[in-house]
Amino acid sequence: MIRKIIPLALPVLALVGGAVAGDMLRAPAPDAAASEHAGTPEAAGDGHGAAPGGHDAAPAGEAAWFQFPTQFFVPLVRQGDLQDVMILTLTMQTDSTSLGALAKKEHSLRDAMLRALMIHANTGGFDGNFTADRNLATLREGLLRAARAATDLPVSAVLIEDIVRQPG
Repeated sequence: MIRKIIPLALPVLALVGGAVAGDMLRAPAPDAAASEHAGTPEAAGDGHGAAPGGHDAAPAGEAAWFQFPTQFFVPLVRQGDLQDVMILTLTMQTDSTSLGALAKKEHSLRDAMLRALMIHANTGGFDGNFTADRNLATLREGLLRAARAATDLPVSAVLIEDIVRQPG
């Protein structure tokens, strides 16, 4: 009798144990400090709703951000062989009055940014510890120069939201 119950009870015990372990590992409920900041403009995204296409709408004269709708893929080629691929998500900071015009120039901006990323990759910018602060600062400066060269609209910063190296 016991030999018939054990194969049936073992999966049930494993399921219950997994559920209990998952509940214990779940993030704690928000505390009082987190709920205090829930009403602040920073937590609410400065009170600006996101416009279609991932662009923030903001009142005139305020900072706004243009996020490229797709990621940048940069091949890392060494001696003719594809070694790795860098994947980046980029956002540009501008003012709210220029946001629409910047979105219309997305293709030329994307081309300029990808060109700057390729130059950075080909000069060894993604070799070694590419996430070191000085390496990221060099990358941001190159991307900002490329963005400013591609448009006459005000671009005050290039933000690197995500960066990852994927084996080729």
